[in-house]
Amino acid sequence: MNENVIGKEVVDAAVQVHRELGPGLLESVYEVVLARELETRSLEQLSKVHAKQVFTYLKLKGLNLGYLVNFGPT
Repeated sequence: MNENVIGKEVVDAAVQVHRELGPGLLESVYEVVLARELETRSLEQLSKVHAKQVFTYLKLKGLNLGYLVNFGPT
């Protein structure tokens, strides 16, 4: 996936969430639901290897937050 495809997925997911929930809710509600929507469009299952990979990178770099982005087919 390139950044245009990723961007399209994010916008499509945001539009879908807004259509389902409608306007007027707290931003935190949209954030949680959008995160879940994006999760369902990514990996079918997050394996222990994925989590270990992120934690290893965080530890080696001395960071507290990391993202694992899968650019392969789901």
